[in-house]
Amino acid sequence: MIAPACWRKSSHSGANEGECVEIADLNSHVGVRDSKNPGAGHLTLTRRDFADLLSHLSSQS
Repeated sequence: MIAPACWRKSSHSGANEGECVEIADLNSHVGVRDSKNPGAGHLTLTRRDFADLLSHLSSQS
């Protein structure tokens, strides 16, 4: 049996009026979902794509 994903928020959550995402370790992938609407599903990224996304976002600030 596969254990359910353990979703977690960043320690930076609460900024921007609580608009944040949650992530989960999905073995070889990373799940990303809207913390305000977790039932809407999630985006699944490879670890490489997730790292690229974080790199891109940090370069935009």
